Amino acid sequence: MRVLVTGATGYVGSRVVPALVARGHTVRALVRDARASLPAGVERAVGDVTDASAVTAAMDGSAGTGRVDAVVHLVGIIDEHPGKGVTFERVHVDGTRTVAYAARDAGVTRFVHMSANGASPNARTGYQSTKGRAEEIVRGAGFDHLVIFQPSTLFGDPGPDHPEFAKRLWETLVKPFPVLPVFGDGRYALQPIHVQTVADAFADAVTRDDLGGRTFVAAGAEAVPYRDVLRRIAEGGGIAPKPTLPVPIPIARLGVNTVGRVGLLPISPDQFEMLVAGNTGSPVAFAEAFGGLGPPFNGETLSYLRRY
Repeated sequence: MRVLVTGATGYVGSRVVPALVARGHTVRALVRDARASLPAGVERAVGDVTDASAVTAAMDGSAGTGRVDAVVHLVGIIDEHPGKGVTFERVHVDGTRTVAYAARDAGVTRFVHMSANGASPNARTGYQSTKGRAEEIVRGAGFDHLVIFQPSTLFGDPGPDHPEFAKRLWETLVKPFPVLPVFGDGRYALQPIHVQTVADAFADAVTRDDLGGRTFVAAGAEAVPYRDVLRRIAEGGGIAPKPTLPVPIPIARLGVNTVGRVGLLPISPDQFEMLVAGNTGSPVAFAEAFGGLGPPFNGETLSYLRRY
Protein backbone atom coordinates (compact mmCIF):
# COMPACT_ATOMS: atom_id res chain seq x y z
CA MET A 1 0.00 0.00 0.00
CA ARG A 2 1.22 3.55 -0.74
CA VAL A 3 0.94 5.69 2.37
CA LEU A 4 1.38 9.46 2.59
CA VAL A 5 2.63 10.65 5.99
CA THR A 6 2.39 14.28 7.04
CA GLY A 7 4.69 15.31 9.87
CA ALA A 8 7.00 12.50 8.79
CA THR A 9 10.14 14.03 10.31
CA GLY A 10 8.53 14.99 13.63
CA TYR A 11 8.77 13.26 16.99
CA VAL A 12 6.05 10.71 16.21
CA GLY A 13 6.47 10.69 12.44
CA SER A 14 10.14 9.74 12.61
CA ARG A 15 8.98 6.50 14.23
CA VAL A 16 5.81 5.95 12.21
CA VAL A 17 7.66 6.06 8.87
CA PRO A 18 10.08 3.19 9.68
CA ALA A 19 7.20 1.22 11.21
CA LEU A 20 5.25 1.52 7.95
CA VAL A 21 8.30 0.56 5.88
CA ALA A 22 8.85 -2.48 8.11
CA ARG A 23 5.29 -3.57 7.34
CA GLY A 24 5.98 -3.51 3.61
CA HIS A 25 4.33 -0.22 2.66
CA THR A 26 5.64 2.32 0.17
CA VAL A 27 5.89 5.56 2.16
CA ARG A 28 5.72 9.10 0.82
CA ALA A 29 6.66 11.85 3.26
CA LEU A 30 5.26 15.36 2.99
CA VAL A 31 8.06 17.62 4.27
CA ARG A 32 8.56 21.37 4.28
CA ASP A 33 12.32 21.14 3.83
CA ALA A 34 13.54 19.54 0.60
CA ARG A 35 16.76 18.63 2.42
CA ALA A 36 15.05 16.78 5.28
CA SER A 37 16.64 13.44 6.11
CA LEU A 38 14.42 10.44 5.36
CA PRO A 39 15.00 6.69 5.57
CA ALA A 40 16.21 4.97 2.42
CA GLY A 41 13.44 4.24 -0.04
CA VAL A 42 10.99 6.78 1.36
CA GLU A 43 9.56 9.10 -1.31
CA ARG A 44 9.75 12.83 -0.75
CA ALA A 45 6.97 15.35 -1.43
CA VAL A 46 7.82 18.95 -0.58
CA GLY A 47 5.16 21.27 0.78
CA ASP A 48 3.22 22.61 3.74
CA VAL A 49 -0.05 21.08 4.94
CA THR A 50 -1.83 24.38 4.33
CA ASP A 51 -0.66 24.53 0.67
CA ALA A 52 -3.48 22.84 -1.25
CA SER A 53 -1.50 22.50 -4.50
CA ALA A 54 1.46 20.84 -2.75
CA VAL A 55 -0.81 18.50 -0.80
CA THR A 56 -2.73 17.55 -3.95
CA ALA A 57 0.53 16.81 -5.76
CA ALA A 58 1.61 14.60 -2.87
CA MET A 59 -1.67 12.67 -3.10
CA ASP A 60 -1.95 12.18 -6.85
CA GLY A 61 1.43 10.70 -7.62
CA SER A 62 3.27 13.57 -9.25
CA ALA A 63 5.63 13.47 -6.27
CA GLY A 64 6.31 9.71 -6.41
CA THR A 65 5.38 6.34 -7.85
CA GLY A 66 1.62 6.77 -7.99
CA ARG A 67 -1.51 7.86 -6.19
CA VAL A 68 -1.53 7.05 -2.50
CA ASP A 69 -3.94 4.58 -0.95
CA ALA A 70 -3.83 5.88 2.61
CA VAL A 71 -2.88 8.96 4.62
CA VAL A 72 -1.41 9.17 8.12
CA HIS A 73 -1.88 12.77 9.26
CA LEU A 74 0.43 13.64 12.13
CA VAL A 75 1.15 17.35 11.78
CA GLY A 76 0.59 19.34 14.95
CA ILE A 77 2.25 21.96 17.13
CA ILE A 78 2.53 22.43 20.89
CA ASP A 79 3.59 26.09 20.81
CA GLU A 80 2.21 28.95 18.72
CA HIS A 81 4.37 31.55 16.95
CA PRO A 82 1.82 33.98 15.52
CA GLY A 83 4.50 36.29 14.11
CA LYS A 84 5.59 33.42 11.87
CA GLY A 85 2.05 32.40 10.99
CA VAL A 86 2.30 29.27 13.15
CA THR A 87 -0.95 29.04 15.09
CA PHE A 88 -3.20 26.24 16.30
CA GLU A 89 -5.93 27.48 13.96
CA ARG A 90 -3.72 27.43 10.90
CA VAL A 91 -1.94 24.13 11.55
CA HIS A 92 -4.57 22.01 13.30
CA VAL A 93 -7.73 23.26 11.60
CA ASP A 94 -6.71 24.71 8.23
CA GLY A 95 -3.96 22.14 7.71
CA THR A 96 -6.20 19.20 8.56
CA ARG A 97 -8.95 20.53 6.29
CA THR A 98 -6.49 20.85 3.41
CA VAL A 99 -5.09 17.34 3.87
CA ALA A 100 -8.45 15.65 4.46
CA TYR A 101 -10.19 17.28 1.50
CA ALA A 102 -7.26 16.62 -0.83
CA ALA A 103 -7.26 12.97 0.23
CA ARG A 104 -11.00 12.68 -0.30
CA ASP A 105 -10.80 14.33 -3.72
CA ALA A 106 -7.95 12.00 -4.72
CA GLY A 107 -10.06 8.97 -3.89
CA VAL A 108 -8.13 8.00 -0.76
CA THR A 109 -10.33 5.82 1.44
CA ARG A 110 -8.02 5.17 4.40
CA PHE A 111 -7.13 7.95 6.84
CA VAL A 112 -5.38 7.69 10.21
CA HIS A 113 -5.41 10.88 12.24
CA MET A 114 -3.38 12.18 15.18
CA SER A 115 -5.56 14.11 17.62
CA ALA A 116 -4.97 14.66 21.35
CA ASN A 117 -6.37 13.49 24.67
CA GLY A 118 -9.09 15.89 25.75
CA ALA A 119 -9.70 17.15 22.23
CA SER A 120 -13.09 18.85 21.92
CA PRO A 121 -14.39 21.86 19.99
CA ASN A 122 -15.54 23.22 23.36
CA ALA A 123 -12.27 22.62 25.21
CA ARG A 124 -10.86 25.40 27.34
CA THR A 125 -7.49 25.56 25.59
CA GLY A 126 -6.78 26.57 22.02
CA TYR A 127 -4.68 23.44 21.53
CA GLN A 128 -7.43 21.01 22.51
CA SER A 129 -10.28 22.97 20.91
CA THR A 130 -8.54 23.12 17.52
CA LYS A 131 -7.69 19.44 17.78
CA GLY A 132 -11.38 18.79 18.43
CA ARG A 133 -12.42 20.80 15.39
CA ALA A 134 -9.87 18.88 13.32
CA GLU A 135 -11.54 15.65 14.41
CA GLU A 136 -14.87 16.99 13.17
CA ILE A 137 -13.28 17.73 9.79
CA VAL A 138 -11.87 14.24 9.26
CA ARG A 139 -15.07 12.58 10.47
CA GLY A 140 -17.06 14.65 8.00
CA ALA A 141 -14.80 13.89 5.04
CA GLY A 142 -16.43 10.52 4.40
CA PHE A 143 -13.48 8.12 4.56
CA ASP A 144 -14.39 4.44 4.44
CA HIS A 145 -11.64 3.65 6.94
CA LEU A 146 -10.95 6.31 9.56
CA VAL A 147 -8.99 5.74 12.76
CA ILE A 148 -8.34 8.57 15.25
CA PHE A 149 -5.79 8.46 18.04
CA GLN A 150 -5.95 10.78 21.05
CA PRO A 151 -2.55 10.42 22.71
CA SER A 152 -1.90 11.46 26.27
CA THR A 153 1.63 12.58 27.14
CA LEU A 154 4.26 10.85 25.00
CA PHE A 155 7.73 9.94 26.23
CA GLY A 156 10.78 8.27 24.71
CA ASP A 157 14.15 9.56 23.54
CA PRO A 158 13.42 12.44 21.15
CA GLY A 159 16.99 12.89 19.97
CA PRO A 160 18.50 16.38 19.79
CA ASP A 161 16.05 17.79 17.25
CA HIS A 162 12.62 17.15 18.75
CA PRO A 163 10.74 18.41 21.81
CA GLU A 164 9.43 15.90 24.32
CA PHE A 165 7.88 16.68 27.67
CA ALA A 166 10.31 14.73 29.89
CA LYS A 167 13.34 16.18 28.13
CA ARG A 168 11.85 19.66 28.33
CA LEU A 169 11.19 19.37 32.06
CA TRP A 170 14.64 17.88 32.62
CA GLU A 171 16.49 20.64 30.77
CA THR A 172 14.45 23.63 31.95
CA LEU A 173 13.49 22.65 35.50
CA VAL A 174 14.66 19.42 37.09
CA LYS A 175 18.34 19.54 36.14
CA PRO A 176 19.19 23.24 36.66
CA PHE A 177 17.17 24.20 39.77
CA PRO A 178 17.92 23.16 43.36
CA VAL A 179 14.25 23.53 44.34
CA LEU A 180 11.42 22.70 41.96
CA PRO A 181 8.33 24.93 41.85
CA VAL A 182 5.10 22.94 41.69
CA PHE A 183 1.77 24.48 40.77
CA GLY A 184 -0.72 23.91 43.55
CA ASP A 185 -0.58 20.55 45.31
CA GLY A 186 0.97 18.70 42.37
CA ARG A 187 -1.56 15.88 42.59
CA TYR A 188 -2.91 16.35 39.06
CA ALA A 189 -1.78 13.39 37.02
CA LEU A 190 -0.27 12.58 33.65
CA GLN A 191 -0.54 9.18 31.99
CA PRO A 192 2.57 8.90 29.81
CA ILE A 193 2.78 6.32 27.02
CA HIS A 194 5.89 5.46 25.03
CA VAL A 195 6.08 7.07 21.61
CA GLN A 196 7.10 3.83 19.88
CA THR A 197 3.99 2.09 21.21
CA VAL A 198 1.85 4.79 19.63
CA ALA A 199 3.85 4.81 16.38
CA ASP A 200 3.37 1.07 15.96
CA ALA A 201 -0.37 1.48 16.54
CA PHE A 202 -0.52 4.11 13.79
CA ALA A 203 1.27 1.80 11.38
CA ASP A 204 -1.05 -1.11 12.21
CA ALA A 205 -4.18 1.04 11.91
CA VAL A 206 -3.60 1.73 8.22
CA THR A 207 -4.62 -1.77 7.15
CA ARG A 208 -6.56 -3.27 10.04
CA ASP A 209 -10.18 -3.25 8.90
CA ASP A 210 -11.44 -4.07 12.40
CA LEU A 211 -10.32 -0.61 13.59
CA GLY A 212 -12.22 1.50 11.06
CA GLY A 213 -14.48 4.14 12.59
CA ARG A 214 -12.86 3.93 16.03
CA THR A 215 -11.21 6.56 18.22
CA PHE A 216 -8.57 5.47 20.73
CA VAL A 217 -7.25 7.25 23.80
CA ALA A 218 -3.56 6.32 23.78
CA ALA A 219 -2.47 6.53 27.40
CA GLY A 220 -0.14 4.55 29.63
CA ALA A 221 -1.12 2.04 32.26
CA GLU A 222 -0.43 4.37 35.21
CA ALA A 223 -1.72 7.82 36.10
CA VAL A 224 1.31 9.52 37.66
CA PRO A 225 0.87 12.61 39.90
CA TYR A 226 2.94 15.54 38.70
CA ARG A 227 5.14 15.53 41.79
CA ASP A 228 6.01 11.91 41.04
CA VAL A 229 6.62 12.77 37.38
CA LEU A 230 9.36 15.17 38.51
CA ARG A 231 10.84 12.54 40.80
CA ARG A 232 10.98 9.93 38.05
CA ILE A 233 12.53 12.41 35.63
CA ALA A 234 15.26 13.10 38.20
CA GLU A 235 15.87 9.37 38.56
CA GLY A 236 16.02 9.00 34.79
CA GLY A 237 18.59 11.78 34.62
CA GLY A 238 20.69 10.05 37.28
CA ILE A 239 20.25 12.56 40.11
CA ALA A 240 18.52 12.48 43.47
CA PRO A 241 14.97 13.87 43.66
CA LYS A 242 14.92 17.53 44.64
CA PRO A 243 12.71 19.38 47.13
CA THR A 244 9.62 21.07 45.77
CA LEU A 245 8.08 24.46 46.46
CA PRO A 246 4.29 24.82 46.10
CA VAL A 247 3.16 27.84 44.09
CA PRO A 248 -0.55 28.73 44.48
CA ILE A 249 -2.32 28.14 41.19
CA PRO A 250 -3.82 31.69 40.95
CA ILE A 251 -0.35 33.22 41.31
CA ALA A 252 1.14 30.74 38.86
CA ARG A 253 -1.65 31.40 36.37
CA LEU A 254 -1.02 35.15 36.58
CA GLY A 255 2.67 34.66 35.81
CA VAL A 256 2.08 32.21 32.98
CA ASN A 257 -0.48 34.50 31.38
CA THR A 258 1.90 37.45 31.42
CA VAL A 259 5.57 36.57 31.00
CA GLY A 260 4.73 33.05 29.89
CA ARG A 261 2.65 34.36 27.03
CA VAL A 262 5.69 36.01 25.47
CA GLY A 263 7.88 32.93 25.82
CA LEU A 264 9.84 33.90 28.95
CA LEU A 265 8.78 30.75 30.82
CA PRO A 266 9.20 27.10 29.78
CA ILE A 267 5.41 26.67 29.78
CA SER A 268 2.72 28.43 27.76
CA PRO A 269 -0.75 29.36 29.05
CA ASP A 270 -2.33 26.44 27.17
CA GLN A 271 0.24 23.98 28.51
CA PHE A 272 -0.30 25.28 32.04
CA GLU A 273 -4.06 24.80 31.90
CA MET A 274 -3.74 21.30 30.44
CA LEU A 275 -1.17 20.36 33.08
CA VAL A 276 -3.16 21.44 36.15
CA ALA A 277 -6.33 19.88 34.70
CA GLY A 278 -4.53 16.54 34.43
CA ASN A 279 -4.09 14.44 31.31
CA THR A 280 -5.49 10.97 31.87
CA GLY A 281 -7.91 8.57 30.26
CA SER A 282 -8.90 4.94 30.02
CA PRO A 283 -6.30 2.93 28.08
CA VAL A 284 -8.37 -0.26 28.00
CA ALA A 285 -9.57 -0.06 24.38
CA PHE A 286 -6.09 0.80 23.10
CA ALA A 287 -4.49 -2.05 25.08
CA GLU A 288 -7.04 -4.57 23.82
CA ALA A 289 -6.73 -3.46 20.20
CA PHE A 290 -2.92 -3.25 20.05
CA GLY A 291 -1.79 -5.88 22.53
CA GLY A 292 -0.60 -3.75 25.43
CA LEU A 293 0.55 -0.34 26.57
CA GLY A 294 4.31 -0.55 26.14
CA PRO A 295 7.09 0.27 28.60
CA PRO A 296 6.29 1.87 31.96
CA PHE A 297 7.20 5.47 32.75
CA ASN A 298 10.01 5.17 35.29
CA GLY A 299 13.63 6.00 35.97
CA GLU A 300 14.89 3.11 33.85
CA THR A 301 12.89 3.97 30.74
CA LEU A 302 13.79 7.64 31.20
CA SER A 303 17.53 6.99 31.40
CA TYR A 304 17.97 8.61 27.96
CA LEU A 305 17.75 11.94 29.79
CA ARG A 306 21.33 11.46 30.94
CA ARG A 307 22.42 12.36 27.41
CA TYR A 308 20.96 15.87 27.71
